[in-house]
Amino acid sequence: MNPLTTDFSGAAISPLQQLTEMGGPVMWVLLGLAVLGLVAFFYLVITGALFAPRLTSRLQKTLNQWQRQPSQHCVESLNDVSGWLARCNPLPQMIRVAMTASLECRDGTDVREGLARQSQQALKPFDAPLKIIEVIAALAPLLGLLGTVMGMMSAFSAMSVAESQANASQLSGGIYEALTTTAAGLVVAIPFAAIAAWAEFRLRQLNLMINDTLVRVITTSIEVRETRALSPERPATTVTAEPRATQLDPAYATG
Repeated sequence: MNPLTTDFSGAAISPLQQLTEMGGPVMWVLLGLAVLGLVAFFYLVITGALFAPRLTSRLQKTLNQWQRQPSQHCVESLNDVSGWLARCNPLPQMIRVAMTASLECRDGTDVREGLARQSQQALKPFDAPLKIIEVIAALAPLLGLLGTVMGMMSAFSAMSVAESQANASQLSGGIYEALTTTAAGLVVAIPFAAIAAWAEFRLRQLNLMINDTLVRVITTSIEVRETRALSPERPATTVTAEPRATQLDPAYATG
């Protein structure tokens, strides 16, 4: 029977139990971090699928109509939302606020600050799981290194106790067990580091999409108002010169 899959009594053990016995308490911590990271990842995926801002084809059509002719009809079309998934999308609410503020000619600074707060609230549910994944990706290699150091200390301590009975096989076995935690830490850290980079990239894309959409709404209304202010042509004022009565010189009149 393979000694790596049996304990000292000869009973078979599972690979998970083998890892925990080889890595010690650090391996349990790494397994806990791996489970926590998976929970955070699935929460991030489900939250993103349901509550992430999405520029759907219907919203794109409404934006195109707004850019052609800003009106209250565009705002009312955003109220007609059908479907539970569409109601979870926070982007129509932000577009509605921007359109209403533009039609009412509110102060631009207050409108931008309010929209910035709403965009931060829309992306806030993704901050906590992303931070958890980033922390796990940073801590896992350090914990693996800690387990290796502890394993090496244990191996050399056992050799010092054995004195002359210690041999190279015992030392290599202790080093093998100690390096197991380093490998486990890297196995946990590498995929979560990749997931954190992907999630951060997606959040940056969502932020850019929200900013671009709201800027389109605000700038379109400003351009239309300026065009309307300049479009009425002022009637040309025609100056008619009134004929002046020519007054003759008395000298010529009498002469």
